Amino acid sequence: MTRRISQLLIGLFFYGIAIAMMVRANLGASPWDILSQGTALQTGLDFGLITVLISGIVLLLWIPIRQKPGIGTVLNALLIGPAASFGLWFIGTPEQLWGQILLFAGGLSLLAVATGLYIGARFGPGPRDGLMTGIHSRFGWPIWAVRTGIEGSVLIIGWLLGGVVGFGTLAFALLIGPMVGVTMPLLRVPEKRGADAAPAPFANATPVEEVTT
Repeated sequence: MTRRISQLLIGLFFYGIAIAMMVRANLGASPWDILSQGTALQTGLDFGLITVLISGIVLLLWIPIRQKPGIGTVLNALLIGPAASFGLWFIGTPEQLWGQILLFAGGLSLLAVATGLYIGARFGPGPRDGLMTGIHSRFGWPIWAVRTGIEGSVLIIGWLLGGVVGFGTLAFALLIGPMVGVTMPLLRVPEKRGADAAPAPFANATPVEEVTT
């Protein structure tokens, strides 16, 4: 349990830092981060605060699809935004293109590790992942179709609000799936076997193995 909680918290912190790295690279980021970026530009609110608020709205969408959040879901919604704000505070945008590319690549790699850490802790998926898998479980729609529909809509809204869409957005879409496909199995905390196995508190029943981000 100590390892699982530590892994969850470290993973969420790294996830926020990874988001900050990709945003500061200014090459485009993930659809949800583009939405946060665009909303922050339009409202003047802090990027991290916007990220938390969007997570809360997404969690409300869990209600009609009968999803139950785990403790990891709640901490995901509360902690990633502040971690991203902290990263944006001390990370700047490189002046040279090669520096921007390296910063983005580092952020993407860290995000893949962070995803493996927090999902591998087995405390439930994040709000956005749970929305995707919840719709899949509730209606039987293919997971790829659900993800494409959700993230495509989010991307368009974020772009219209002024978020940066670029090469990094395409790189994220193409690479994050295969990357977390490596990190998730490696970092998953094994389940106990036998009579001494205790159920995880607030564990979510959604099969997170299907989650790719």
